[in-house]
Amino acid sequence: MPGVECRPHAVQTRDVRDSHILMACLAVGFCTVPGVACDPPATETAPPITSSGSATPVSQSLTTLLDRIPDRARVELDAEQASKFMQLSLGCVDREYPNKPSWVLGSEASLVPPKSRTAAFFGCFDWHSAVHGHWAMARVLRRFPEGKDAPTLRSKLDAHLTPTSLEAELAFFREQDNRTFERPYGWGWLLRLAAELQGWKDKDGQRWSKNLAPLAQFLAGRMADYLPRLTVPIRDGSHANTAFAMVHALDYARALGDEAFEKVLVERAQAFYLQDRACPTDYEPSGEDFISPCLVEADLMRRVLPQTRFVSWLDAFLPPMTDARFRPLLTPVEVKDRKDPKIGHLIGLALQRAWSMQGIASVLPKSDPRRALLERLARLHRHDALQQMFDSGYGGEHWLASFAIYLLTDVGIEGG
Repeated sequence: MPGVECRPHAVQTRDVRDSHILMACLAVGFCTVPGVACDPPATETAPPITSSGSATPVSQSLTTLLDRIPDRARVELDAEQASKFMQLSLGCVDREYPNKPSWVLGSEASLVPPKSRTAAFFGCFDWHSAVHGHWAMARVLRRFPEGKDAPTLRSKLDAHLTPTSLEAELAFFREQDNRTFERPYGWGWLLRLAAELQGWKDKDGQRWSKNLAPLAQFLAGRMADYLPRLTVPIRDGSHANTAFAMVHALDYARALGDEAFEKVLVERAQAFYLQDRACPTDYEPSGEDFISPCLVEADLMRRVLPQTRFVSWLDAFLPPMTDARFRPLLTPVEVKDRKDPKIGHLIGLALQRAWSMQGIASVLPKSDPRRALLERLARLHRHDALQQMFDSGYGGEHWLASFAIYLLTDVGIEGG
């Protein structure tokens, strides 16, 4: 468009009608929109890491960066530590209040105690936290069947995962007003619980798995219907994130051998994310995130793509780890108020970042220098979160134990 200069980015449009012109502007790098001045994006690039004043190869740069990251000891989950986490889960599983129900009130008849609507998962402040609290208990019980808390864990799971309670849960989800309840986060965690119980060579575990199966199958069907209708994924840093729920769902589909559901998930993951490039890690995190939108996407795609394709995809998706754009992921985020239930999400973010980094590292070739760096970063984030989570008050304690168990038991990693 002759006569007016446009330099992409730092855009200030006066009118929505200019947006289509502006998009064309940005596509070619110059154009004109009356009254609009656009400047090229100021790309902040980390100064090259050098040795003896000269630029080093990428691998040497990563090695130098690795040396600058504090090396925390790897934490292995033992029975004593597992018991410490379980006190948090056991402390909320039957605690009905405070409670955030989150269901649609169709009439005054909906104004009832949570336990009368969701008979199995009514504690731990909200439905999804109750669900993954049960998952954490089941996972610890499987790992430490002779642990000191084992009888209590078994008793709690037996009391909640009954046919009657789970039939009531299914009836609740079948109601029209509740068709989007806990979509997709809670759905994902319910499928994670079902995957955990599947294949457990334990008489009680097999019974609980059978009781839970109708609800799990129903929500898997809901997700299989929902994802193809979703035009673009939700890249949120909290409950709405699409990739986070799909990680759980895909592990469930594979644990149960549900090939049809797995096919839907793989197809939708590729449709949503395969063409993604240059994830804006420099914009992470938002102030109340407990999910890294970039890392959780990579954690999903490592499950979907063979190694060679994944490495190629990752090269284009994440900025170089020595680049300034990756810098926000190099250190855990400061949590200025641990007891604020929203700000305290950032403690969980460190745990989720850590398990995503571990998962990504696990599928990289052993010769890839990013592998060692991601493993060290995972240990750093894990150390930070574990130092803070027991000082988070009920707003954090009702859910952080599940995230810690997920990380420390290597969920989704071969052998975990």
